Amino acid sequence: MPTTRTSSGLNRDYERRPYWHATMPPIVPRRDRRLPDAVDVVVIGGGYTGINAARALAKGGAAVTLLEAEQLGFGGSTRNGGIVHPGYKWGPTELVDRYGEETGRALFAETLDAYRLVKRLIADEDIDCEFRECGYLDLAWAPSHARELQASSETLRQFGIETSFVAKDDLHDEIGSTFYHGGLVFPPSGLLHPGKFFAGLVAAAERAGADLHEGVRARSIRREADGRLVVETGRGAIRADEVVVGTNGYTDGVVPWLRRRVIPIGSYIIATEPLPEELARIISPRGRAFFDTKNFLYYWHVSEDRRMIFGGRASFLPTTVDRTAAILHKGLMEVHPQLAGYRVDYAWGGNVGFTLDRMPHVGRRDGITYATGCCGTGVAMMTALGTTIGEWLGGGPAPALAQLPFPLVPAPYEGHPWFLPFAGEWFRLQDRLSRMERDGPR
Repeated sequence: MPTTRTSSGLNRDYERRPYWHATMPPIVPRRDRRLPDAVDVVVIGGGYTGINAARALAKGGAAVTLLEAEQLGFGGSTRNGGIVHPGYKWGPTELVDRYGEETGRALFAETLDAYRLVKRLIADEDIDCEFRECGYLDLAWAPSHARELQASSETLRQFGIETSFVAKDDLHDEIGSTFYHGGLVFPPSGLLHPGKFFAGLVAAAERAGADLHEGVRARSIRREADGRLVVETGRGAIRADEVVVGTNGYTDGVVPWLRRRVIPIGSYIIATEPLPEELARIISPRGRAFFDTKNFLYYWHVSEDRRMIFGGRASFLPTTVDRTAAILHKGLMEVHPQLAGYRVDYAWGGNVGFTLDRMPHVGRRDGITYATGCCGTGVAMMTALGTTIGEWLGGGPAPALAQLPFPLVPAPYEGHPWFLPFAGEWFRLQDRLSRMERDGPR
């Protein structure tokens, strides 16, 4: 039966939940299970960081209990865009400039290792998550951005990564859009189904012996006279030798000094109905993941079942899924006008954890080990940092990221980012100025 198409406007009868939730295998509920009195390690947060820390710790022989306040994978781990790639906000040259030659190169190597770890986990744990290694295309919003991408290609080659710059006139071989001024192809990256990937990680953690709990919110952490830590929850206390916190964009007040360093920023996504095969090939001839270079960036790809998955930082203001769906649909029509009339089936949003220096952070303080601040690279980096934490507490080396100072947000701030609308207007202004450059004054 042919799919019903809409007018060029956005239909309103889409499901207001992640497409990944609708199409992932069910995760057996783990609520109301008996909590232990004492364990070796308590992990707080049931996303990529926490589930991988629990898996690695349990594989190393530790008795580990994971506490998730909602359900496993509630946050960004099953709400993201499905793009898995190495990288930080800063490129390798900027990393060296900021942190010195040795640390900068180690940081860059660590993010490449993170991507390889995801591939290895998928293979070793036999996770069926629609993974395909397709590379991503970073698209220039303005002519000056194209020049910067071309320079980045040369820099990355010096660091052992063979990328390629695609001029504006050649973009038709990579993407069915004339909206951009060039692009940079980064081959070591891919796409996956985040829900299926996360379900596979949960199964791997349980096979390793991790004790997983949902609906249990950690209230506070205190140290006893004997040096052990006590995690107070809504259902009683658990004593532990170590505590790991992996709450990222959903960090609350259980560790106040950590909350003052993490800024939750909303990111939103729409997913269309399945597209005809020919149209999907026109839009994405090589099956790439796509980003663009503006501050209010878009990120998108065509899923394995040929849906357009289109996301972005649609608003820094308090907002709703309906408002952001309308913003994203308008952006989708600008980038891919050939999708006019195709329905949106799903719309959703979630928090991304950002930091002041726009770098992920991992470390240990007051007996608490943490990893947070993915800044948009969570699939690879938080999977890797969770795994690294587990190995670190088991006697392995500290990650290079542990060397970085973790700056406070310089404002009266206790987890509510009241300043984001002001920052958002500044970023939006920069994007408008770039657009004037690309389109000329009107």
